[in-house]
Amino acid sequence: MISRPHVHHVKRAEATAPKPTLFDSFWLGGFESACQRNMSNERIDMLAVTQHDVQCEGDYALMRSVGIRTVRDGIRWPLIEKTPHHYDFSSFAPMLRAANATGIQPIFNLMHYGWPDDLEILSSAFVERFAAMCAATARVVKSESDRVPIYVPINEISFLAWGLGTACVLSPKMPGKDTALKRQLVRAAIAAMDAVWEVEPRARFAHVDPVINVVAPRNRPDKIQQAIDQRNGMWESWDMLAGRRDPELGGQEKYLDIVGVNYYHSNQWETPDLRMPWEDEPRDDRWVPFHRLLDEVWMRYRKPLFIAETSHFGSGRAKWLREIAQEVYIARMMGVPLEGVCLYPVIDRPDWENLSHWHNSGLFDFRESAGGRLERVINEEYAESLRAAQALLAEIGCV
Repeated sequence: MISRPHVHHVKRAEATAPKPTLFDSFWLGGFESACQRNMSNERIDMLAVTQHDVQCEGDYALMRSVGIRTVRDGIRWPLIEKTPHHYDFSSFAPMLRAANATGIQPIFNLMHYGWPDDLEILSSAFVERFAAMCAATARVVKSESDRVPIYVPINEISFLAWGLGTACVLSPKMPGKDTALKRQLVRAAIAAMDAVWEVEPRARFAHVDPVINVVAPRNRPDKIQQAIDQRNGMWESWDMLAGRRDPELGGQEKYLDIVGVNYYHSNQWETPDLRMPWEDEPRDDRWVPFHRLLDEVWMRYRKPLFIAETSHFGSGRAKWLREIAQEVYIARMMGVPLEGVCLYPVIDRPDWENLSHWHNSGLFDFRESAGGRLERVINEEYAESLRAAQALLAEIGCV
């Protein structure tokens, strides 16, 4: 059981929020679909490593068994377009058909960090080929399902630009190119949406990025502006898509259709990169409660909003989810019309740089059976917290 939080600061006429309607279920499950080149320039394929590519129908059935009817999943562009302009959807078709067979509503990433090796990401060809591949994907989806499709054109534009151009934790490393990469990825996302709408005018698009809090070190007023600038970077890709900045990129409000926020224990830090520990008791007084971050995003954009990724690892998984549930409850009681919460990853995943090191971050862990098959084993403590979270949010119509 999760205690019902006290809400002392309902402050707007629209409180409380209307019931969510965007997804088939308020609770979503996310499957790690990253397929980038890692820091060591090795191509990784998380759908294959977790065997979701061959166990997708069983995985979707597991989702239904825990009250989840909507999932985040992804296509793998490097597998689909091994030869320029020639598409092989054999790696994607099983997921699409499994969703139909199990009655799952899928949200597909069209690019999750990875692109074909022959493409240079800052080239005009990148934008053109991405849009063409997305249109081809939309045709396949339309041929298999009558559902209104929901896509994530490029997963985490801001994080990807940072990972390639600032932190250089992804390859190819492009130091100093953060802004150029962000602008290019926005161009590509806009071109992709236009191409998909030509095929399926009903298509919806979610744009997913981290929501963060950055503060200056104590007694360092000279660092306040640095912290503000770091934090303001989180708005840039969404603002570009909406045409609120850099209008030459072609952004318009229609492109910022659905906003997805990603939130983990490391999303609040002291500039430049000192994490404020979530696990500390008492917590740092500069920590901003998650419901306030959600409210800030909602008030800025007034777009359909959901938590696109959240989880913790190890023994902290259950505690994290309980806190998230309470924060979501408060946000909705304040009038933030949050549409859903995605447990991401919902099955475990390994580290990008060490595929033998598992994070123990999913609702389901793995047990290797004879022949190397990864059996899904539910984490009972996490599952108990999920049931309690579902019960709490059901009280206010979030099912």
